[in-house]
Amino acid sequence: MPEKLESAAVMISTLLFVYGTLKRGQTNHRLIRNQKFVRKAGTLPKYRLYDLGPYPALVRDLENGLSVRGEIWDVAPDAFGELDKLEDVPAQYVREPIEVLGIDDVVEAYIYVRTISPDTRSGCEWPL
Repeated sequence: MPEKLESAAVMISTLLFVYGTLKRGQTNHRLIRNQKFVRKAGTLPKYRLYDLGPYPALVRDLENGLSVRGEIWDVAPDAFGELDKLEDVPAQYVREPIEVLGIDDVVEAYIYVRTISPDTRSGCEWPL
């Protein structure tokens, strides 16, 4: 599970990789703006982004996947209730841990993956 424990205190934080409307400057960023930005990053080349108009959908594509670009955020665990509601978990998306490429390392972070593949154009960064 992508968690880290800071000191002996009970300060737990969880890494989240965002690729769409939760990114800085996008419409739903307000939900994580008080969390800690870690850095820009990319997924392993196992995914594709689909443009659904006002938001993207990330789907798994092991055969023709791309490295999707986004941001890593250090998010308090209690923030996930509102984020899961936004992403319509589990009907539209699932939140799962994945490996994310940093500058010179790989970290584990949660990501929201679409449960149904949309029928629209795809790419590696949103907006397309």
